[in-house]
Amino acid sequence: MWLLISGRSSCSCCGKAQLSSCGCWVSCCAQIGAAVGLPFPEWYEAGAAPLPSTVHGNWSFGTLVATMFLLFHWVEQKRIGDFWKPGSQGDGSFFGITDDFKGTENGYPGGRLFDPIGFSRGSEAMYKKYKQNEIVNGRLAMVANLGFWAQYAATGKGPIQNLADHLADPYHTTFTTNGVSVPFLN
Repeated sequence: MWLLISGRSSCSCCGKAQLSSCGCWVSCCAQIGAAVGLPFPEWYEAGAAPLPSTVHGNWSFGTLVATMFLLFHWVEQKRIGDFWKPGSQGDGSFFGITDDFKGTENGYPGGRLFDPIGFSRGSEAMYKKYKQNEIVNGRLAMVANLGFWAQYAATGKGPIQNLADHLADPYHTTFTTNGVSVPFLN
C-alpha cells in the first residue's frame, strides 16, 4: 500500500514542479515587459517582492505560503483518503460539491473539476499513456527547475537572459566560460 501511495505522491511532486517551472518561465517572459518599464520581478526575486495591495491591505509572504500549504495539504489528504477508502473522492460535500471529485481510479481525482477536458473518460490505453506522460513531463520539469537554479547560481541571471547572451555570442558565452560550472577551465 505504501509503495502505491509513494508512486502516486510522485504525481503530486511532478505537478508542483510543473507549476514551478511554468511560473519561472512566465516570470522570465515578463522580464520582456520589465524592459519597457513594467514592474515585474525576476523569478528568483519574486518571493521577496511585495504582493499587490488588496481591499484588505497588503498580504505578507507568510500568508501566501500558509495558503499554498493548506490548499496542497487538502488535495493530498483527499488523495490519501481515497487509498484508505476507495471511491471516497465524491463522498460528503465540499461547499456543496459532491460528485465532481470522483475519479476513475484510486488516488487520481477526476470529475468535471479535476478533469474538465475529459482525458480520463477516453480509452483505457490512452488513459494509461496520459498517466505515463504526466510522470515523464513532471520529471522533466524537476530537471528544468534544477537547471534554472543552477544557472542562476552560476551567472546570476534568468534562463531567458542566459539564452539571449548565448545567442549573441555562442562561442564565448557557454557553461564552460561562467567560472562556476567547470572551475578548472578558468
